[in-house]
Amino acid sequence: MTIEQFISQQEIERQDLLSKIHLAILDADKTVHAQIGKMMGKEMIIYNAPGTFKYGLSNVKKYISLHLLPIYCVPSLHSKYKELLPKASFQKGCINFTNKEEVPFEILKSLLIDCAIIDLLKIREEYIKSKKK
Repeated sequence: MTIEQFISQQEIERQDLLSKIHLAILDADKTVHAQIGKMMGKEMIIYNAPGTFKYGLSNVKKYISLHLLPIYCVPSLHSKYKELLPKASFQKGCINFTNKEEVPFEILKSLLIDCAIIDLLKIREEYIKSKKK
């Protein structure tokens, strides 16, 4: 299934927002490749950077969920955007929201730009080195 097919199968009122977020991810982070896959038992758009998962975009019954591994790995990034997006529901590594009012697009684009510069493989390598010491 293509990304376009996946989005077209979602609720009509969410299709435009899902499409905009998808394009914003690809625009902000040139290192990722998008495909449809399963994560946590749900079909979603998976965005992999070389060697690692980086983002996921899903649509479930009550909300859209944007999974962002960089906000899980960088607590200061999580804190910054939790404050800037008070209407969205933040989890450890994802943001859940029901409409565009909960995630103003300009702030979302800034979040994606900030996430794009995070080198997840480097963070993982440093973590492994610290565990060996």
